[in-house]
Amino acid sequence: MTLREANSEDQQSQPGRSSSNSSALGQALTPALTVLISLVGLFLLWSLAATMWPSRAFPHPGQVWQVLVKDTVSGELPYHLGMTLARVAASFVLAMTIGSVIGIALGSYRRADQFFNAWVILFLNVPALVIIVLAYIWFGLNEVAAIGAVAVNKIPNVIVTMREGARALDPRYREMAQVYRFSALDRVRHVLLPQLQPYFAAASRSGIALIWKIVLVVELLGRSNGVGFQIYLYFQLFDVAAILAYTLTFVAIMLLIELLLVQPFERHATRWRRRPA
Repeated sequence: MTLREANSEDQQSQPGRSSSNSSALGQALTPALTVLISLVGLFLLWSLAATMWPSRAFPHPGQVWQVLVKDTVSGELPYHLGMTLARVAASFVLAMTIGSVIGIALGSYRRADQFFNAWVILFLNVPALVIIVLAYIWFGLNEVAAIGAVAVNKIPNVIVTMREGARALDPRYREMAQVYRFSALDRVRHVLLPQLQPYFAAASRSGIALIWKIVLVVELLGRSNGVGFQIYLYFQLFDVAAILAYTLTFVAIMLLIELLLVQPFERHATRWRRRPA
């Protein structure tokens, strides 16, 4: 093959490469563009409804934006948002740690699972409000009671998920670890955790979605700061614009956590599974 022929073939293949690259870029941008268009449509619908039916109970998006900017500049919104996110993080770590340890233990030991199964079912069905009220009565209106109440509400769900993961462990890997005389740390790192990672990811995703909602209730009932406390305060003042400003800001933060942290972690944990074509 001459140099001229090689250059000709390379020039012919370049349009195909560029088209495939543009197609891949288009597929990557399509979901984000769809979400953006959907949110713009919701904003326009909200603006139209607030303009046609003006009411203090249904403020215009512009009013909500003014409250959001005012409280952000004053530092009030970042402070309360930070307190709520700190409680969410502490409750999440506590619930995932305790729930994972108990769930793996119950999934690994059948008799223990039979004995404690009724306890798990009981805590799964106790209303979150009851646990929060009892925690405040027993331990007082403090951070320990608040974070503990949120964690206790989530721990049973983590136990159930991780217990199923422990039951699904392949015994052949455990036998291999025994043959090669893995240490306890190596067994956890190379045998246990890789098999449980998808279950841990599922428990994490459902956990963060449940915990941030319960945290708002905890703050509403017994804390003097946080987004939940602010929502209750503005409810008493009948300030719907402020309620929506704090709510939408917190929801936006939690959506960013879901999109930037939780979903990528879940995709990484389940990357070995076959994807539909």
